[in-house]
Amino acid sequence: MTRLRLAGAKTFGALRVRNFRLYFIGQVVSVSGTWMQTVALGLLILSPQLHGNGVDVGAATALQYVPMLLLGTWGGVIADRVDKRRLLFATQAGAGVLALVLAVLTGLHAVHMGDVFFLATLLGVVNLFTNPTRQAFVSEMVGRELLPNAVSLNSVLMNSARVLGPAIGGVLIYSAGFAACFYVNAASYVAVIVALALMRPSELLPTGGLTRAKGQVREGLHYVWSNPRLRNPLLAMAVVGMLAFNFTPTLPLLAEYTFHGGARTYSGFTVAMGLGAIVGGLLVAHRSRPSTRLLGLIGLWFGAMMTLVALLPTEAATTAALVLMGVGSIAFIATANATIQLTAEPSMRGRVMSLYAIAFLGSTPIGAPLMGWVSDTTSPRVALLIGALSALGAAAALAWGSRRHHAGPGHLGVPAVRAPGVPVRLDPVLEPRDAAAS
Repeated sequence: MTRLRLAGAKTFGALRVRNFRLYFIGQVVSVSGTWMQTVALGLLILSPQLHGNGVDVGAATALQYVPMLLLGTWGGVIADRVDKRRLLFATQAGAGVLALVLAVLTGLHAVHMGDVFFLATLLGVVNLFTNPTRQAFVSEMVGRELLPNAVSLNSVLMNSARVLGPAIGGVLIYSAGFAACFYVNAASYVAVIVALALMRPSELLPTGGLTRAKGQVREGLHYVWSNPRLRNPLLAMAVVGMLAFNFTPTLPLLAEYTFHGGARTYSGFTVAMGLGAIVGGLLVAHRSRPSTRLLGLIGLWFGAMMTLVALLPTEAATTAALVLMGVGSIAFIATANATIQLTAEPSMRGRVMSLYAIAFLGSTPIGAPLMGWVSDTTSPRVALLIGALSALGAAAALAWGSRRHHAGPGHLGVPAVRAPGVPVRLDPVLEPRDAAAS
């Protein structure tokens, strides 16, 4: 029993921090609403109301990330300059308003494909600032020691919501229609805003605002490119994010056209993958020692399981394999995120995480329509196989690169990389409060 209690304390260590605990609870509600909207929107586009196809689903997904692809590094600079908690207040309120507009238009049967694309683009502008800010804000809540654990628990949160959201969403679609999902998503942003309001600012660990100056975007790009421990995981994430992590167009098409299921089958696929992702996130949270080598090994598992999903002939077998694929998918994301955050200098973290967002999410405007087109012209199975090959190739490259650039492990396996003009340090601003938090 004592051993089990110690394992639990290690796995859920970041939740001892009050501010992170509030953030975690608010995000469970909000992200569940987001997944409800994701399921409803994909099926709305394919429904007789809009008469869309796979390319349309991919385009709606892609437009949410075009601003990040074009201006993502600028969003990272803003995240480094301003108070992250205050910026999140504004972005979450904006996302809630956009969800409400979509709900009203759908409920009035006045929504058109152009409206969906326009609102998706506006949401992309909001996410341009939300993603790097939210990623960097985690370290301000928990500090360096608990960062890998917090990132993994955040991944568990996202995928618990992936289970809860589609399950509720499927019921709402059948009982109340698509608009109900969008209304619930709009309301869910209130939970995040309340959580942010209840936080104790004195217990945050701010890294200090970046003074406005010319060349800060270029400085961030040079910093990342000159350091293999940052460059290699980011390049791998760009490839995998563009070709493998495009489940929004591929899974509904697999459910609709390959297995002739629809909302029930798609919700089942999403829930199965989410259950596996919860397991994967907890495993990574318990280990809490990210490294490039580990990232490569997880990528091999993810690619292998994705191949299995693409080839299995029955809906039941595919659903079971999606659980295993979910383990690898979230373990890959959480390990990459923690590795990059721990490697980056705190003063650079917003810009580095904006490049992570560009690599993982900003590649979607290219990958989502491409995978939608491949699914339409060949089959969703072929699109999934292309994604699997990209994951296997990126994992092999990471494993090879980690052997070339291997150095003795640092405090958490990923020593901080010094930014140009910044002295080497182990985050003295964060260390005293880290000790108190643990």
